[in-house]
Formats: sequence, C-alpha cells, structure tokens
Amino acid sequence: MLARANRITRGADYKTVVRGGGRCAGAHTVMYVVTTPHMRSPRFGFIVSKRVGSAVVRNTVRRRLKAVCAEALPSVRAGADVVIRALPSSAAAPYRELRAEVVRCLGRRAAA
Repeated sequence: MLARANRITRGADYKTVVRGGGRCAGAHTVMYVVTTPHMRSPRFGFIVSKRVGSAVVRNTVRRRLKAVCAEALPSVRAGADVVIRALPSSAAAPYRELRAEVVRCLGRRAAA
C-alpha cells in the first residue's frame, strides 16, 4: 500500500495536477502528471467516480490502482505528482491490463 507521504490528500493539489498536468489516456484510465522542483517522494491520487460502479466496485478499482502504483513507485521520478482517473471500463478490466496501462503511462510521463 502507499504510505501517506506518497498520497495526494488536498483537493487543491488534485486540481493543480489535473488542470496543469501532462495527460496520458488509455482504455481504462486517464493519467495526469506534474513534475515539481521539490525533491520529495512521488505522490499519487485517484479519482474513481460513481459512474465506475457501486461503492464496492469503486473501492476495488482504487485498491488495484494503489497496488500498481506502489509496485511502480521506484521507477517514478522524485517530485512527481500523479492523478489517475478511472474510467467506467476499469471495473471489468483484469488487474494485468490495468497494470500494463498504468506502467506504460508512467513510463511516458513520469519515468525517473
């Protein structure tokens, strides 16, 4: 799981990343990345709307995305802020596909 230092928790930070970040879209997610000059560990945020499914489904999708990001954490450059928006198709997507999509976008936008 992601440590508190690796999570975006403030709404203003989400807004900054989504509005000003580079964008990478896939079949199941849309990823926004902003690189800051701060030399701190990368941070991740997740947006999973009610369109994805019930609360159980949304939390399952969020947990899967967090696991993928925790696994990819060493390959993300320091100071990067990443927000991942889950699309409705992510509810039915296998973990393997979600992982491949997130890793591809992280490699394009936030690789160390």
